[in-house]
Amino acid sequence: MMRGNSCKYIGLIALSLALTACGSSVKLNDVPVEDRSAASSAAADAAAAAARAAAQGSGSPSGNAGASAGASAGGLAGGAQSRAVVPVELTPRNVPVAAPTQLARVIYFDFDSFVIRPEGEAVIESHARFLSTNKSRTIAVEGHTDERGGREYNLALGQKRAEAVRRRLVLLGVGEGQVEAVSFGKEKPAASGTDEASFEKNRRAEITYR
Repeated sequence: MMRGNSCKYIGLIALSLALTACGSSVKLNDVPVEDRSAASSAAADAAAAAARAAAQGSGSPSGNAGASAGASAGGLAGGAQSRAVVPVELTPRNVPVAAPTQLARVIYFDFDSFVIRPEGEAVIESHARFLSTNKSRTIAVEGHTDERGGREYNLALGQKRAEAVRRRLVLLGVGEGQVEAVSFGKEKPAASGTDEASFEKNRRAEITYR
């Protein structure tokens, strides 16, 4: 009796295994398969194209257009610098100030003298104030005499008159390099007459701006 039951159990187990093997409802052809290799290849191609466009943007007009999207991302960071206010220089640099036209430029001397008169001191002081303020301006002090006396003597006297004015300007604060003293003697008279009034006009030192 027990042997019969064992055979029955064995038969049931075998039948159960057979039904389990044949009754699977999963079909391999119905399982969706995603081809990830194609998607990753397309993404890699897109990244490579973007890299080429960015590299070309630094050297060609078309690259600039392609890189505009990337540049817009950094626009906020660079916007503050691009909007910085640039000061406008209304007065150009290194432009010399115009020479004063309202100041007298002639210092007169007595006969055979290079001593500066009081009225000459006022003329020198006015130019000293201008030159001390405008260090870029330079002048020449030209010494002159009347026609009496020899050429060499008058050249030396004209030089002494020019040097007297130059020294006075320097004492008043004008730079040594701003003033040059030269002599013309009797070669360039201001008046051509031979009377005392003409002689007085020729005994002079003139300030000329350069």
